[in-house]
Amino acid sequence: MINLLELFQWRWFSVWLRNFKVWQKNLMPALLGNFGEPVLILLALGYGLGYFVESMEGVPYLSFLASGILCSGAMQTASFEAQYSAYTRMNVQHTWRGILATPLDIQDIVFGEIFWAATKSFIHVTAVLIVAVLLGAIDSVWSIVALPVLFLAGLTFASMAMVMTALAKNYDFFLYYQTLLLAPMMFLSGIFFPLSKMPELIQSLVWLLPLIHVVELVRPLLLNQALPSIDYILWHLLVIAIYGLVFFTIAFMLLRRRLSQ
Repeated sequence: MINLLELFQWRWFSVWLRNFKVWQKNLMPALLGNFGEPVLILLALGYGLGYFVESMEGVPYLSFLASGILCSGAMQTASFEAQYSAYTRMNVQHTWRGILATPLDIQDIVFGEIFWAATKSFIHVTAVLIVAVLLGAIDSVWSIVALPVLFLAGLTFASMAMVMTALAKNYDFFLYYQTLLLAPMMFLSGIFFPLSKMPELIQSLVWLLPLIHVVELVRPLLLNQALPSIDYILWHLLVIAIYGLVFFTIAFMLLRRRLSQ
């Protein structure tokens, strides 16, 4: 079983640091990509579709969309890094095998990879937030408070994606996860339109997924809206954290079995 106390021994940080140094070599293209994609989405949908929609739930559609894109961006970036990049290090470059020849163990690798994926996600959402502020879509002073929530979301979605990495036989395997889980979550969790407009059955099912809980916390902070209560905040944070812990445990057990073969 996993030992969360090892998280505070910081051995996993060596894995994180190794990935950071590799990413640093392509720093400028990576940062430009983080700014380019959100600009395209916000301009194309925020201004294009926003011309016809104008407002959504009492706020300009550009602001509604920007707050949602931050949440889906955290999910997509963390998932991509914990799948494609982590799988490459595990199965193509055999980087993990080399790490296991050192005093580090499988849990350190899983910790390091998930925290790195969450870091990449955090960098991405920070870039999106800067773009949204420059475009005038976000002007709430509570925006900074939303960033730790988005980092927690990055940890959760990275843990979920790492389970897929542990099971994957090739890159094509990830398409199932992208198509059957990530895409439905993105379209049904209130990113582009309110969940309340969906049929009641779909609404009930969507509440079982983690992304809607991220949206429910982050959007009010970005749009300067009041959150209902402390219990409401803690409930959503608890759901996100439980998803992350459960899938982290599953990923660790699957990877331990796979790498010991």
